[in-house]
Amino acid sequence: MTWGRCFLNVISCTWFLNIIQDEFMNGKIDLDSTMKLLEKLHVTFDVAHVKHVFKKTVDKRKVHTINIEDFRAIYRTIVHRTEFHELFCAYSPNRKILADTELIEFLKKEQFQTEDSEIRALEIIMKYEPVEEVRKRRQLSFEGFIRYMSSEDSSIFKKDHRTVYQDMNHPLCDYFISSSHNTYLISDQLIGPSDLFGYISALLKGCRCLEIDCWDGSNNEPVVYHGHTLTSKISFCSVIHVIDKYAFAASEYPVILSLENHCSPKQQEIMAEHLENILGDKLLTSTIGDSVVTQLPSPEALKFKILVKNKKVGTIEETMLRKGQDSHGETGEIFEEEYTSEEDETDEKAPLQQKSDSSKRKSVNRPSSLPRKKAKMKKIKIAIELSDLVIYTKSEKFVSFEHSLANQKCYENNSIGEVKARKFVKHSGNEFVSHTSRFITRIYPKGTRANSSNYNPQEFWNVGCQMVALNFQTPGVQMELQNGKFLDNGGCGYILKPEFLRNRSSTFNPYNVGRYSKPMSLSIRLISGHQLPPSNLSKTNKADPLVQIEIYGVPDDQVKRKSSVIKSNALSPRWDETFSFTVQVPELALIRFCVEDEISLVANEFLGQYTLPLLSLSKGYCNVPLFSKNGGKLEPASLFVYVWYY
Repeated sequence: MTWGRCFLNVISCTWFLNIIQDEFMNGKIDLDSTMKLLEKLHVTFDVAHVKHVFKKTVDKRKVHTINIEDFRAIYRTIVHRTEFHELFCAYSPNRKILADTELIEFLKKEQFQTEDSEIRALEIIMKYEPVEEVRKRRQLSFEGFIRYMSSEDSSIFKKDHRTVYQDMNHPLCDYFISSSHNTYLISDQLIGPSDLFGYISALLKGCRCLEIDCWDGSNNEPVVYHGHTLTSKISFCSVIHVIDKYAFAASEYPVILSLENHCSPKQQEIMAEHLENILGDKLLTSTIGDSVVTQLPSPEALKFKILVKNKKVGTIEETMLRKGQDSHGETGEIFEEEYTSEEDETDEKAPLQQKSDSSKRKSVNRPSSLPRKKAKMKKIKIAIELSDLVIYTKSEKFVSFEHSLANQKCYENNSIGEVKARKFVKHSGNEFVSHTSRFITRIYPKGTRANSSNYNPQEFWNVGCQMVALNFQTPGVQMELQNGKFLDNGGCGYILKPEFLRNRSSTFNPYNVGRYSKPMSLSIRLISGHQLPPSNLSKTNKADPLVQIEIYGVPDDQVKRKSSVIKSNALSPRWDETFSFTVQVPELALIRFCVEDEISLVANEFLGQYTLPLLSLSKGYCNVPLFSKNGGKLEPASLFVYVWYY
């Protein structure tokens, strides 16, 4: 053994012993002290795994304490991962240390970090090397390498996508906007509670479009609840106070309040008063620049502003002419043509209203863009004071794509129910894309989703719908896709749509991508898992894990691949399996890693998942953090993969 290698062994042991030896003054320690010592060493661990490894150690001797050598063995079992050691040794000639030059070679060859790799290597050493003597010599020990490979700096999610990096100066309609449906509900749509927490939670997740259902309340105070149901009520005033407090906690870009307004003109004036008094300067009450609006402003121009989305009397220009006048007590009327159509779903708020089977059968072969027949004119009264707070987000009833193209102004937007929208996607994809390139379009869940279930948002992102509103309170794949998509661009809630969904001359159709295809070849080597959540069926730390890698995107890109099952190992399962994909429209694709426990030949139990945009994938060796069904981080549970694409 060379002097240098001997020196390295000594200082590594000294570093480790200096931290742990005081705990062993009395010779032995118990499980609680073991966990405290791991925390002192800055090791993140799952209690179930440490308990199991500790129990295995003490059971041999039928005692409840361990000595210093036992602790070293436990530490190595939890921390010293063999896949990391193999990688480390491939670049470390003495298998103990990576010199800065060797680390640079690793970063260039394996991590595709060719720019500023010398500076990057030094940053890694300074940040992750725990042994001071090694750090001073500009080297990285195996301990430092483990910490780097397990860190966010080696995450599968691209580092430069964790901050706002897209151009935020396009018109609002050029962005996907994180949107919530019935934000006040935290359970089902019929009898569950309405709660301010719905708004706090959505805003902290970066949601930028919130829904508020407003109804006349007692004492002339409007209330928020799901009308014609048994859901509880909260005051409109308290909702606006919460929005005022949390609107820009996660993002500085504009918040849009989508009002589902059922109030009398008198209580609408109270709503306007609360909006103005509580939100103050945050509330957008006039146009930015020119009062003649030919294009929507950008998220950048609307930073720290709150917009009201509601029906409006007349035009923005008329509103601006009224500025400074007292409109108290004034109302305007809007006449809307009502259409009877099974797929119209106008009453998003009546989940109990069911159509007859015969009406469903009759409408099957109808052209998707046309209403079935006119029924009657509906008159809606709107308080001018509330109407004048609607600037760039005027709600306009959707009639047809042709009607919008001929009549709709750039600041008028439509809400379309999921059933009708799905038919448009399938039968009028080109027209739908043309429509969303011009006008903000909101999609909402069908009224029969009484349990607050969600539809797949991907099919509506595929045609450029900006506000694909989901029930944020309901966990599942749909919300995982939502959370994964909006991780992008710093989690600011606005994502610039691909050029082919912004271009008004685009002929893009998700069912026939043709010339818009820019194929991406993707290869993912699934290497291992680390401290995965144990199975619910296991009394110790066991599971039979398998990994599903799924691509969501245009129909041609939808694919699921499944790994083999590793029996009885949630602590350190090893796969070493490679999966290859060709993705036609990577700009719209999301990739989801889902870890399941095989509990029988026909059933699997969810253990954890991670979803991100395909174009946000890092290259090289990466860790994949895992999240629970409810969206919480399952640290330190992760997968270790090698990603390559061109």
